[in-house]
Amino acid sequence: MYSSAAGVAYIFNLIVGTGALALPNAIGHAGWLISIILLFVLGTLSYITTTFVIESLSIANACYRRDKKDDNNLVVGRVVNNLDDDHYRSASPVTRRDGKSSDKSPLLSPSSSHDNGYYNNSKMRGRGRNYQSASHVGVSINGAVEEDFEISKNIEMGEMAMLFFNKAGRVCFYICIIVYLYGDLAIYAAAVPKSLRDIACSSISCNGTSSSGSNEGICWSNGFTRMDVYRILLGVFTVTMAPFAYFNVQKTKYLQYFTTVLRWIAFIMMIVLAILLISKNKRNGKSITPPIANVSGIPNLFGVSVYSFMCQHSIPSLVTPIKNKNNLTRLLFYDYALIFLFYALIGMTAVFAFGPDELQDIYTLNFQDSCEATDVVFLRYFLGLFPVFTISTNFPIITVTLSNNLKALFSSCSPSSPLLSRILFPTLAVVPPIAAAFVTNDITSLVGYTGSYAGAGVQYVIPALLVLMARRHGSEIYGETAIRQNVHKSPFFRKWWIYLMLIWTVVCLSFVTVNHVLVRH
Repeated sequence: MYSSAAGVAYIFNLIVGTGALALPNAIGHAGWLISIILLFVLGTLSYITTTFVIESLSIANACYRRDKKDDNNLVVGRVVNNLDDDHYRSASPVTRRDGKSSDKSPLLSPSSSHDNGYYNNSKMRGRGRNYQSASHVGVSINGAVEEDFEISKNIEMGEMAMLFFNKAGRVCFYICIIVYLYGDLAIYAAAVPKSLRDIACSSISCNGTSSSGSNEGICWSNGFTRMDVYRILLGVFTVTMAPFAYFNVQKTKYLQYFTTVLRWIAFIMMIVLAILLISKNKRNGKSITPPIANVSGIPNLFGVSVYSFMCQHSIPSLVTPIKNKNNLTRLLFYDYALIFLFYALIGMTAVFAFGPDELQDIYTLNFQDSCEATDVVFLRYFLGLFPVFTISTNFPIITVTLSNNLKALFSSCSPSSPLLSRILFPTLAVVPPIAAAFVTNDITSLVGYTGSYAGAGVQYVIPALLVLMARRHGSEIYGETAIRQNVHKSPFFRKWWIYLMLIWTVVCLSFVTVNHVLVRH
């Protein structure tokens, strides 16, 4: 358990990650004014869907508690039956002593009772109407029901999908999550060797000549191109990181603290150095005027921005341990407002310091390659290696997560041998993103496509449908009044917010797809 302030910090650190390094390039090519407007809109929509996830989590907790209560009532009922007289034992189990039908009869056989039944559809889905009749009789909305909706159990998104979605919905959920994680791993697999390649091929000292340039530029004197060196380093990265996918790797608390400190130091450094460069350019009479708006850059900005505000899939594990959850939506609002200001600051300082044509797809490379930004060798090495440290620690963890999701999706046709299953699914998780990184190291495109399609599904569609089905399921159990008075309900409770989110997603994806097709042809 931790305080509300710690929870805000954890969520901030979760959101501000790799996507922030790709934002300056996307902002530079889309225009700074339209970028700020779109960042604000997308940040607001991400906040709305985050409140949807929290409301769904509270309803899932309520379903779990009611499930546990009924299991306890079932056990008590069996004990009472064993102690009763022969006449009562011969009566129907759904008939009370007075002959009236009982609405407290067991809904399940004893063999189906277990602790994790809250996400087992065969157990929960059939109970709705029986609960509804009970919920209107003798259950206080401000009493027991309000306690039921408290968030005390960590129920992950996949478990909520198992509880609230039908079979087709669960398959779509897993496909969306898996495609997003594949894109995430491809971005990580490309970013680390690309950063290492630029250090290996460039002169960190400002006294030498830089070898930076296109992928076809010569890196070393023996004729290796920059792309050759990138692929060699990608092979080293694969050999080093891929074996961890076959073990149950988890991010330790101390490793999280370490990467958090590194992230803050690096981002503050980049903002300060960019501001100093703007001041230096002004003194030297060098004027950089980035475009205000460029429609052709909007689709990529959309994908990068969605990716940069992504947190919905991890919200349950971050929100549940917070001690005081009375003002969760307000704390999240402050978090998102702070993140928007942070993104706007890093984006604006970047485009006015370097200009859109000079911004690289990983922002740290601008400081590594530019002696104008800083001539301090330590800072150039530190910022150049920053993505290597932070991303390398995340790659094995996300690989294990993807492997588990693949196993859940293909559970019906997975190998019967545990050893074969332990080899097959991690291999399926590792090979495709590594192969994609071998083909291209264009981080901006990888982030843009991942965020535009799978990212939009995870951030907009899944939370909207999840809260819609959660409310419907919760209403069958507790009644609509209890759902409306849920202390953790979203401030955007009206159903048209859900439909607006779905329509927005369809319109944006259509615009992005049409733009990609037109640009290609």
